[in-house]
Amino acid sequence: MTTRTIALTDALLDYVAAFDSARDALTVELIEETRAALPEEYDLQVSSEEAGLLALLTRITGARDALEIGTFTGLSSLAIARALPAGGRLVCCDVSAEWTAVARRYWDRAGVGPRVELRLGPAAGTLAAMPAGPAFDLAFIDADKVSYPRYWAEVVPRMRAGGVIVVDNVLRGGRVLEPVDEPSRIVAEFNRQVLADPRVDSVMLPVADGITIARVR
Repeated sequence: MTTRTIALTDALLDYVAAFDSARDALTVELIEETRAALPEEYDLQVSSEEAGLLALLTRITGARDALEIGTFTGLSSLAIARALPAGGRLVCCDVSAEWTAVARRYWDRAGVGPRVELRLGPAAGTLAAMPAGPAFDLAFIDADKVSYPRYWAEVVPRMRAGGVIVVDNVLRGGRVLEPVDEPSRIVAEFNRQVLADPRVDSVMLPVADGITIARVR
């Protein structure tokens, strides 16, 4: 037994992935295509286990309306969209038509294309243009780190009571401990902001590069 999260070897990560019910041949194909086609940007993709967690959270919360900020080639959005009930919708915000073209192909192959609305352009502007007031049950934030405080400011008021917000890369590879670059400094401050926010209950988990899960009160 241990009171600390154990370190994961590659073999143990593979073992974990084998027990993810959301991981299937289509998911693996998307992961491998992204690795082959975009080797320099591949680390922008969420981890396989994180995608599985997003799918499970979507189902557990009964989310019908979801929001994603930062789509890349679509692994996280594919997981969320497939977990939505019939009639559910996912709004995806991203700046790259090239990367999201891959996502579109996989949404269509999975039969969830009609559930997903892709909005291209800077996410801060996209969010600000949305109607004010609660509209979403689940949100996933995984775009440019320097904009995390602004995304949070736009997203929280648009979440329904009981809605869940998941934020990626909150550990910045450990650099939040002694931030020397601007993104890490901003994320470190953002983490403190979330903890102090009276509108949410939150927990930080050492999944992938660190995720925060917050429930709107």
